[in-house]
Amino acid sequence: MAALIGGAAFIGASRGWVPWPVGWVAGAAMIQLRLLCNLMDGMVAIEGGKKSATGDLWNEIPDRLADTIFLVSAGWAVGWPWVGALAAWAAVMTAYVRAMGAALTGAHDFCGPCAKPHRMAILTVGALSTATEALWRESGAVMKVAIVVIAVGTCLTILRRIARLAAKLKEARP
Repeated sequence: MAALIGGAAFIGASRGWVPWPVGWVAGAAMIQLRLLCNLMDGMVAIEGGKKSATGDLWNEIPDRLADTIFLVSAGWAVGWPWVGALAAWAAVMTAYVRAMGAALTGAHDFCGPCAKPHRMAILTVGALSTATEALWRESGAVMKVAIVVIAVGTCLTILRRIARLAAKLKEARP
């Protein structure tokens, strides 16, 4: 729900449905709310002894959906939907490579340079900085830079994870 509200806030700001700064700040707040909820449900499941057989499934799928909504909405809001879509695709692929690595080696690799915490930090700072653009113009230039950094950084993360996984597999089976 936080991703839908945040994505709508980004698009609403760019279309004039909500005041420019309000939309971008609200979107940034929803990113952080989603991360907080994700952290809390994991802690409750693990610490409270409520982890279920399908817990990992219900943790990962909503995360990928939320990442996609935030990234596509941010790109669309600044007139670069294809960059938002590329960033979203790369975000899903990083999770796929991590999951593949875990299936093959039993260990998750969360390396960056643009893993989920990094992407969401860049997106949050980008949204807050974009909110300040109302002081001089409402162009979305800062978010354009942020979304490109996320797309490129996440593609580099995919390559790095693949290389690390390949090295680990070669080490295990020479």
